[in-house]
Amino acid sequence: MSASVAVCRNIYTEDRFRQAYGTEEQRVSERLHHRLAQRCSCSQVDCAHLLKKRVPVCNWLPKYKLRKWILGDIVAGLTVGIVHIPQGMAFALLTSVAPVYGLYTSFFPVVLYMIFGTGHHVSTGTFAVLSLMTGTVVEQLVPTPLALNSSSPEAAEFEAQRIGVASAVAFLSGIMMLCMCGFQLGFLSTYLSEPIVKAFTSAAAFHVTISQLQSMLGLRLPRYTGAFSLFKTLGSVMENLPHTNVAELVISLVCLAVLVPVKEVNSRFRERLRTPIPVEIITVIIATGVTYAFSLDSRYNIQIVGHIPAGFPKPRLPALETVPDIAADTVAITLVGYAVSVSLAMIYADKHGYSIDPNQELLAHGISNTVSSLFTCFPSSATLATTNILESAGGYTQLAGLFTSLVVLIVLLLIGPLFYFLPKAVLACINVTSLRQMFLLFQDLPDLWRISRIDFMVWLVTWLSVVVLNVDLGLAIGVIFSMMSVICRTQRASCSVLGRAANTEIYRSINNHNKCYEVPGVKILTYNGPIYYGNRSFFKAEMTELLGLTPEKIRRREKAIKAIEKREREAISTTVLFLKEQGVADSSFSSKNDLFQSDITAEVPEGEVQAVLIDCSSVIFMDVAGARLFIQMCMECQKIGVRIYLSNCNESVLKILTSSGLMNYINPQHIFVTVHDAVVYIQQQRGKTTREQCYGVGVVILHNQRHLNSWSVKYRKIEKTSRLFFGDFLSTLPVLGLVFCCLHCTWYPVEPILFNNSVNSVPAIFI
Repeated sequence: MSASVAVCRNIYTEDRFRQAYGTEEQRVSERLHHRLAQRCSCSQVDCAHLLKKRVPVCNWLPKYKLRKWILGDIVAGLTVGIVHIPQGMAFALLTSVAPVYGLYTSFFPVVLYMIFGTGHHVSTGTFAVLSLMTGTVVEQLVPTPLALNSSSPEAAEFEAQRIGVASAVAFLSGIMMLCMCGFQLGFLSTYLSEPIVKAFTSAAAFHVTISQLQSMLGLRLPRYTGAFSLFKTLGSVMENLPHTNVAELVISLVCLAVLVPVKEVNSRFRERLRTPIPVEIITVIIATGVTYAFSLDSRYNIQIVGHIPAGFPKPRLPALETVPDIAADTVAITLVGYAVSVSLAMIYADKHGYSIDPNQELLAHGISNTVSSLFTCFPSSATLATTNILESAGGYTQLAGLFTSLVVLIVLLLIGPLFYFLPKAVLACINVTSLRQMFLLFQDLPDLWRISRIDFMVWLVTWLSVVVLNVDLGLAIGVIFSMMSVICRTQRASCSVLGRAANTEIYRSINNHNKCYEVPGVKILTYNGPIYYGNRSFFKAEMTELLGLTPEKIRRREKAIKAIEKREREAISTTVLFLKEQGVADSSFSSKNDLFQSDITAEVPEGEVQAVLIDCSSVIFMDVAGARLFIQMCMECQKIGVRIYLSNCNESVLKILTSSGLMNYINPQHIFVTVHDAVVYIQQQRGKTTREQCYGVGVVILHNQRHLNSWSVKYRKIEKTSRLFFGDFLSTLPVLGLVFCCLHCTWYPVEPILFNNSVNSVPAIFI
């Protein structure tokens, strides 16, 4: 037996429901006072809670399960540290600085994120996309000279200028993140949607690959920036192909032949492999040894890394005088770095069942970049490759970052100088092969096309903009296009007519459900979007079309209603004159209008719309322009005898409608909790009107018992006199009436007695 639902309850308007189930609304000042009291309270417990929130290591470290987690964190941390060494040096080349600064960036941010970060499986350090964007800024301010002796004093000064600019970008990026954290702007990352981030990183991978071609081929070319830089670089490489260094080309081909297959094995068998094969560090060691053994640098003029100083750099301020020149580019770098980091943290948090704090992530990356910039580091963020390695190698907590930094520390203190003979072509190959996951993002396109064509277009526009124009400009175009797609969807939200499924309280669009029928005389409309200044014209046009209220039809109905009113007034005037001749005093009527309280809706033909019910369940918000349009539509409907009802209004929509004065034009009792409540109420009112309906509705108000007795005594005289004076003429009067008696402010329905058994006869009053 299938489950069923049977509910018996009263009809609820919003007012009745709030009285029955609502809570007393606090004033804004009271809520603000309560929040400030909570925020500003200071106690030992509050201080401990704040410390654990802002320094998460104080929260998770005391709860650390040593026996269960330590082995996984050690293995994962050491594995990621080994990968950081070649990647750090390789990504430093993308930033247009010496490889040693990549090692610094692989150490300081890792330690700081371990203390302040909330992502258990996030690995921070150098990231190809940020390195490319930072390198573009560095090249704009400190362009590479074509002829420069690496051992000259000018080369050292040139390198200092470059790292000064790169560290200034990191410093400013960190300050921006700290300010965003102070203003609780962690939600801004949501504007970089998943299609934007994936398209951007995939397109940036092409920029990285093209920029590394000159190192793989042994060419010395200027670095292009700005729009169409990718095509300019590619054209320059093609022009200089005859000058390729064959030795460096061979080294690149051999490295690619080793790196690509082994990385593919690591990817396919990562579930079977306890730790991935550290092919990058193996390649670096072998290439360095071969170059040193055969003196490839001097014999074949191969570009090598050169001197890597041992130890830590001395703290120094970045080139802060360049801040005005780098501010615009740093905004894009900050948003991209934060969006990628938070996206990765959320992915692995959902996978392993814990949560992260986006605002705390801002604080963590802000501190990492700001402090690291004082030690000649360039911008850092979470990285795709090392985060994946950390999770697949069995890491559990941020403690894995400690072992990662220990590996880099050993290289900085002891092993760094041994990489003197490392060919730059090897680092370029490591850069290119590390982008494998970014190129595979094209696999998302078929699913995007199947699920959402709009998201597919966002992905495609962002990718083309980044590839054709530039990284930062393309990202801006992608964000603007994505936001415009959202705005256009809200401006063109669907509006439909709802019908009722038989014997249920379920209402669905009649366009999509052919077995749902419209409620007779009631047009139920729903609008699937907000009502605001940007779409109010579209909303009005859609509503007018669905209601069928064309200007010609409105004029025709207004003319018909005026004719009905005129006919009723003439008939009632005749009745008043007749009653006066029978001795009924004028004081029996409170006013002349008391005889004319006609229900115009009752006069609307059965096939016409008599009531409009607007389902506001999908109206998520409404502004002042939308509220005023709503009121205007209510006034227009009232003019043609159509009543407006509302249902499923959320609190914000109901509040702005009330504040805008809607209750001056609509009965508060016509706002219902559900669509079915409103439909049942309307049908009850129509049923009552049908039983009491006449062609013209006369209303006589009797103010006291004396008037009531007077009408009772004179009933027979009225009947006799009416037959004598009106005769057969009564049968032609379209004045079928209904009389209500009001005794001591109480209304009593009175059954009409028809003369001559005619439907069109004047009613007598029976009490």
